[in-house]
Amino acid sequence: MSAVTHKVAVIAGDGIGPEVVAEGLKALDAAAAADGSFKFEFTHFPWGCEYYLKTGRMMPEDGLETLGGFDAIMLGAVGFPGVPDNISLRGLLLAIRRGFDQYVNIRPVKLLKGAPTPLKDVRREDIDMVFVRENSEGEYSGTGAWLYEGQPNETVIQNSVFSRHGTERIIRYAYELARREGKTLTSISKGNALNYSMVFWDRVFKEVGEEYPDVETHSLLVDAASMFMVKDPKRFQVVVASNLFGDILTDLGAAISGGMGLAAGANLDPERRHPSMFEPIHGSAPDIAGKGLANPLATIWCASQMLDFLGHRESAAAVLGAVEAVLADKRSLTPDLGGTATTSQSGDAVASLIAGNA
Repeated sequence: MSAVTHKVAVIAGDGIGPEVVAEGLKALDAAAAADGSFKFEFTHFPWGCEYYLKTGRMMPEDGLETLGGFDAIMLGAVGFPGVPDNISLRGLLLAIRRGFDQYVNIRPVKLLKGAPTPLKDVRREDIDMVFVRENSEGEYSGTGAWLYEGQPNETVIQNSVFSRHGTERIIRYAYELARREGKTLTSISKGNALNYSMVFWDRVFKEVGEEYPDVETHSLLVDAASMFMVKDPKRFQVVVASNLFGDILTDLGAAISGGMGLAAGANLDPERRHPSMFEPIHGSAPDIAGKGLANPLATIWCASQMLDFLGHRESAAAVLGAVEAVLADKRSLTPDLGGTATTSQSGDAVASLIAGNA
């Protein structure tokens, strides 16, 4: 039987993106070689801020049409000095998320063996949660108005959009995940202050929950959740949150579970109508770009997420296991984790373990 070929679009992007993506692809190839039943075909696209400075666009006008023929997308990072952040974000990352209706953003917050945490008296198993973040609307809908610009009565209006369709499907996805894994589900809200959007969110969470009586649920205001993530992280297992709250809380999650260099993310279209996209959430870090200092482990974790989504669960587990082994061994860690290894040396160590050559 011939190996299945997965076609992956690669957008290395800006800053440290090309460096960490190279190590993520290395891990994917190692996993494919170790398994033998599948392989990868990578197609690289030079889109991002440099492309914008040359063309006035973050990606070509037909970029989505081009990407639509792939099985998955690996994205490195978006953003670089000289291009406003709102342009770089909306012109590439958000354009892909929305264009392909990648409405589920999965961000694991898990303290891997060997990873550092600033929290005192916390066991490794105490930090093991997955955030299900709404990824298509909410506070990042981009609607509003700018009135009287530059005048003394200048006024801006930023709207949040919470549809029944969008809110219910992300909450239902979280309930299904919690049921499947036998975990608790916590909803993050701010219904005491946001008297339309979050009251609606809370209502939908309760309504959908009536179909899942077997799932233990909790609801927390976002400020209380921030406190408990530090004081008592073990109370969180599956967490569902809006676009903004999920974004902020997962940065906090990265801080308590090893740092941004270990923060992975997957943008999923669960119905598989379009390719899903996998990206580390650490940003482009232009200050260290090209120096071999970037931590590739978040991107390699994204490679594990991609493998899992493509149906290769054993390979996905092997990749994450290799990441954990490198963390525990400590000899191949980048400076952010207290080591002296370069980006490629750290990636080589993971790939070697995946291949069984350690």
